[in-house]
Amino acid sequence: MKFEGEHLLPGQLGHIFVLLAFVASLLSTYSFYKASFEKDILIKRTWLKYARTIFFIQVAAILAVFFTVYFICSSHYFEYLYAYKHASKELEPKYLLACIWEGQEGSFLLWSIWHCILGTILIFRAKEWEAPVLSVVSLAQCFIMLMLLGLYFGEIRIGSSPFILTRNELEGPIFSQPNYLSFIVDGVGLNVLLRNYWMVIHPPILFLGFASAIIPFAFAYAGLAQKKYGEWVKPALPWTLFNGMVLGVGIMMGAKWAYESLSFGGYWAWDPVENASLVPWLILIAGLHCMAVYKATGNSLRGSFFFIICSYAFVLYSTFLTRTGILGDTSVHSFTEASTITKYLIGSFALGLTVPALVLFFSRYKHIPALHIEESTASREFWMFIGSLVFFLSALFIIAITSVPVVNKVFDKNIADPQDREFAYNKVMVMVAFIIAVISGFAQYFKYRDTTNKYFWSKFKWPLMASLIVITALYFLYPLTYTKQGPGFLIAIYLALFACVYSLITNGAYIWIVIKGNIKSAGSALAHVGFTLMIAGMLISSSNKQVISDNRKTGLYIPFAPDPDGKHTEDPLENLTLLRTVPTQMLDYTLTYLKDSAAFEKNRTFFTLLVQQKDTLSGKIKENFKLTPDVYKMKDNNLSSNPDIKHYLFHDVFTYISSLPDKSAQVDTASFKIIEIGAGDTAFYQKGYAILNTVLRNPSDERFNFSASDTALVADITVFSIDSSIHKSYPQLAIKNLEIVYKDDTVFSQNLIIKLAGITSEGKFKIAVKESELPSDFVTLKAYVFPFINFVWLGLIVMAAGFVLAILNKVKAGKVIGAISLLLVTGLLFYMFLIAN
Repeated sequence: MKFEGEHLLPGQLGHIFVLLAFVASLLSTYSFYKASFEKDILIKRTWLKYARTIFFIQVAAILAVFFTVYFICSSHYFEYLYAYKHASKELEPKYLLACIWEGQEGSFLLWSIWHCILGTILIFRAKEWEAPVLSVVSLAQCFIMLMLLGLYFGEIRIGSSPFILTRNELEGPIFSQPNYLSFIVDGVGLNVLLRNYWMVIHPPILFLGFASAIIPFAFAYAGLAQKKYGEWVKPALPWTLFNGMVLGVGIMMGAKWAYESLSFGGYWAWDPVENASLVPWLILIAGLHCMAVYKATGNSLRGSFFFIICSYAFVLYSTFLTRTGILGDTSVHSFTEASTITKYLIGSFALGLTVPALVLFFSRYKHIPALHIEESTASREFWMFIGSLVFFLSALFIIAITSVPVVNKVFDKNIADPQDREFAYNKVMVMVAFIIAVISGFAQYFKYRDTTNKYFWSKFKWPLMASLIVITALYFLYPLTYTKQGPGFLIAIYLALFACVYSLITNGAYIWIVIKGNIKSAGSALAHVGFTLMIAGMLISSSNKQVISDNRKTGLYIPFAPDPDGKHTEDPLENLTLLRTVPTQMLDYTLTYLKDSAAFEKNRTFFTLLVQQKDTLSGKIKENFKLTPDVYKMKDNNLSSNPDIKHYLFHDVFTYISSLPDKSAQVDTASFKIIEIGAGDTAFYQKGYAILNTVLRNPSDERFNFSASDTALVADITVFSIDSSIHKSYPQLAIKNLEIVYKDDTVFSQNLIIKLAGITSEGKFKIAVKESELPSDFVTLKAYVFPFINFVWLGLIVMAAGFVLAILNKVKAGKVIGAISLLLVTGLLFYMFLIAN
């Protein structure tokens, strides 16, 4: 059968490019591997030349695949299942780009593109390490391309292609008709939770973090394979710093995204997918510190190997957790259930790269140089290793709880998740924060190998005393108020906050006093400052987060339906109900729900809220701004809310719509009642009365813009309700194109609709009044104050700056990678500006 309107050429070309990329990655893997162990210089160069050529063919093919997928999605070729599932005609261009990496295939493609870019840089910069390192990168490309092939071998399909046709995958009577495309009006489109500009920024950076994790891993493998046990650390160190910076920034971008676009009221929920990205970073930081110790003292080489290999192993394990759908019941943003063969492919990707490296590590463990001397507890390297060990153990703790669904499925167990998942993590990680912050503070003042007590205490005591003074002042002037988990946990929070203050003071003093403000040498200290500032911001903002949408004074309580587990997660007293046009007090703010407006995307509505703040002494308005939170109405009538946030220097006001009236199943049976009155007369209704003040002819002022040539009447009516509130109403009547046009006005708080219906022969005015039986037009709002939340984002920026300085300062080769890092950060800021606007 010949199907009408199909565009098959892009998909055919895409298939060819994927196949070409797969074959090229296989050949480049073999060629780089051969070059790695070839002793003859001429033959080695021949293999390298061939490998590079094939690698660049692979790069061109993968870029062609990406642009083909984008062309299909942007052209709305819904004959392709990927375009149908992820694109739609209503999506803005930036979201058409983002919809590519919403799905499995597109996200792996994005990962592969980063491999291409990083591999190209390595070809020009890795020198004698090029062949072994690129053999690992190319092998990873083989696995990724396998997952995009979509080829059938009998009944088994290897991978999932982004170019498969909709009619071959979905069942339905329309697909037996030649003109089936005429019935597909639009695609499903990007998930409503992902329609935020962070979707265009966060995934590319996070996947760059995942992709760049392969470079330290590849250097470690090369060191083991070629028995250059210590030489790999120097060229790998700047790349490890780069990976730590990008992955850390990518993770916290996800936190910023959650804060700005999700309505759970925070930026971190210990969701399994969040954990799966955090764990490799924690282990990478452990490896980074061991590498720094080895470079300075010759110690911790074995630890460097182990942590770097484990870091990449957990990148791939995290991929398995999030891409196979195994976390679907416990995570709000994992991918859907994958096919069995896809699970095998992802598992093979993880095992095929990391198991050989671990086998090589343990088989050559005894040959890895180690200094068989007892490290002094008064040495910097001792405490750096302790810190690395704490990072590693905390990562194992997090991944152990996260992996409960995997254990249940693999071993047919029924281990329950912690009843309070957030507290299960927090009670351990708050003490981890304390230990890490303390070590990052005093370890700077230890010298490598050994430090005299006199020197250490001279540097240690003054920051300690200053920290005690600061934390005591905070306790009395700005106490933490988080008492949900009892006084013991509050003490733990204070200890962690004290450690953060101590780390900030000691690292600041180190930069100012020890290295005399030499910023070029301040990378590690600056990174510590950023990290502990970020943790301090998390502790304060989470402990003193305050719900300010107090609904006790309004008397309007909206019941919330229970969640799927039968639990009532929302308290009506903490959700403020706003009637349309009626000012309502919230703390020292006055809120007025002004209007709502439909967005370009279907089922999305923006709500405009006027917020005013008065000076308590003068009574004058000192602040006046608008918030525009929006809501998607899902197919099951549940709401997906995107918050709006008012940012201040030392706090944020976070607001989102928590409930709307459901009028879909209700019919308004009330009818208009005609009342004939003159100017100054009164008309009564059930909840009060209305006075017709006057009728204006063609008014022209701030409210109305009629001209003298128009034919229009506007009734000026004052409504007095029995609850002593007073409202204004301005129904209109106009003649346009020889037709009478009525514009009713609604007093929302009274459910009262008023119409200017005409004029009687006696010169009186017909006023039609309808008391609607539908619920009042309202929104229910939840609002928080997040104090000192900007410490979190400022700390992230400072930490990233510390990483860049460390890259530039560590080794000569680091200057190139540092330049790349600076270019990346600059480009990212510009990209964010373009996307946000």
